[in-house]
Amino acid sequence: MAGHPSNLPASIHQRLLNQAKEQNRPLQELLQYFAIERFLFRLSQSPHATRFYLKGALMLRIWDAPLSRPTIDVDLMGRQMLSQDELEQIIKDICVQAVPDDGCRFESVTVRAQPIRIEDQYGGIRVAFMSHIGKIRLNMQVDVGFGDVIVPGPIPIDFPALLDFPSPHLLAYSPESAIAEKFQAMVILDSANSRMKDFYDIWLLARGHPFKGSVVSDALQATFTRRQTPFPVDIPTALTDRFVKDRLKQTQWNAFVRKGHLAAEQVSLNEVVELLRDFLMPPMRAAAKREGFDRHWPAGGPWT
Repeated sequence: MAGHPSNLPASIHQRLLNQAKEQNRPLQELLQYFAIERFLFRLSQSPHATRFYLKGALMLRIWDAPLSRPTIDVDLMGRQMLSQDELEQIIKDICVQAVPDDGCRFESVTVRAQPIRIEDQYGGIRVAFMSHIGKIRLNMQVDVGFGDVIVPGPIPIDFPALLDFPSPHLLAYSPESAIAEKFQAMVILDSANSRMKDFYDIWLLARGHPFKGSVVSDALQATFTRRQTPFPVDIPTALTDRFVKDRLKQTQWNAFVRKGHLAAEQVSLNEVVELLRDFLMPPMRAAAKREGFDRHWPAGGPWT
């Protein structure tokens, strides 16, 4: 961005406020996205750029999903296992990485790492720290996992910039592996599953993108094998009518839609699960039987 105004943070705040009004989105959400984007740019400019793959809800912006959902977290996968202390130091390095002025500041002294526990199992490392856009303080959170398989492999991406600052260039997850990991979580959590974002994200991708059946099936097989999860041949609980009709699940879905400002889409949990069943079960059954699945999914389906 050439010719910075004298008060760059104030200019950024005003332009994000204008965007928030135009798009009918909360200003806080855009401020958080901007801070995340500039942190990712520092990662992309650092010696650590190729040590991590971007994943999670931020990838929905890369995949041109017809809708998106707000997120305050950065999800990464590390190429190699790191200790808590090692990752903490890497995040500190990224916080102080020299870049052209973009109005953001990240406090390396506030960086703190702790293990993530999922169902009493080690789920990676969470790193929290503070950022600033002028006088505005924002909480940052980076979750890093290790050891998962990306099928067909990591992809280079240019993360879209909200304003006219340089875009982060990173390596990222494939949509097929993202789908496989979310489906594996659905299977393992069974009726206790309250992660409505996973249902929504797979629905967004299946609704808005075409997929090659063999790649989806291979990704499912690789993820379920790596995570030592039995292949579901029958429809898992999370994709059943009983799950959809459960009052608690309906309440959780409605709360997710309300919190994410997603009501305009007017999609029900029943519609989402119905599409997921059609999209996931044929390649899953092929993966379970180690059979080929040479079919095509146009955006919105069905398999042909």
